[in-house]
Amino acid sequence: MGAAGTIAPEKILRELAEMWTALNKDAGGETDSALRACTLTLITLAEENEDFGAIGEAIAALMPQHPARTILVRLQGPGERQLSNRVYSQCWRPFGQKRQVCCEQVEIVASDKALSELPAVILPLTVADLPVILWCRSPRAACLPAFPAIAAMASRVIIDGEAFCSQATAGAKSKEQTAQIAMQRIAAIATKDTAVGDLAWTRLTGWRAMLSQIFENRQNLAALPGVTKVTVTAGGEPRVGAWYFAAWVMDSLADIGVHPDFRMESKAAASNQDLQSIRLEGPRWSAELSREGERFVATVNGVSQSSSLGRATDYSMMEEELRITERDPTFERALVTAQRMTEERK
Repeated sequence: MGAAGTIAPEKILRELAEMWTALNKDAGGETDSALRACTLTLITLAEENEDFGAIGEAIAALMPQHPARTILVRLQGPGERQLSNRVYSQCWRPFGQKRQVCCEQVEIVASDKALSELPAVILPLTVADLPVILWCRSPRAACLPAFPAIAAMASRVIIDGEAFCSQATAGAKSKEQTAQIAMQRIAAIATKDTAVGDLAWTRLTGWRAMLSQIFENRQNLAALPGVTKVTVTAGGEPRVGAWYFAAWVMDSLADIGVHPDFRMESKAAASNQDLQSIRLEGPRWSAELSREGERFVATVNGVSQSSSLGRATDYSMMEEELRITERDPTFERALVTAQRMTEERK
């Protein structure tokens, strides 16, 4: 454990080297007894009051598919300056093999007053020539003056727009402003120099796939140019995810020269604030995709079929995001369009 108030990166690197020596010694002294695996550096920022057991489980589940040197930063918030660390390993034994596969993990505790020092500590710990992913679970931290320098270390920054919505609620003058404020803050992070992924967008993967499947049918595809109205419904006041989905649909229609009327509606009786449905209408044709409990229901001209909705977890969403190694132009376009749509909303 590093001393409170100071962290020497070279000391952490030395402790990591000693950890590998100990792992191999415990396994019998064989050179290859513990296989070192690493495809990226994963930096995670999380508030001290979060469930670090659950975060650790999600990260551990990611390691077999995306082995990484992980740096977990526990944010202590305002208060006395605090900066300390510890190192440990995450190991597993692939089925049918004798030797372990291990990844390095570094945990850092930092108060807000020490955040400006994180780049100097973390940069020497990142693995050379491999991607650096920053998973920022804290919208509060993303709004602090020290955050741009932290984000600049990363090849890609992953945030959760729904958490930004929850934060924006406190500062919004009306419920209608919540998503607009949240997207302004997300757009401030997603600059030309910073590639951003948003878990609020990742949660829409199933919705986008199911809606696309409707138009794999040639008759439905032929009806698209005649769409005159699009209605998206959310539970309660629409949040970031509902606006992303609406933006993606409207962008996709615009690409084929279709510019229907758009309406965003709220379903007050819904049990949550998630996306509830989308309806596309044209002359003598309509298609609707809706959520009913844990299932999707797709209805075209009155004929319905259902399929499993699936449940998005930190692991499943991050596993999807870590497969994206470059910028996601589809998401970036949806963010710009969604931001414009919320600003134009009356």
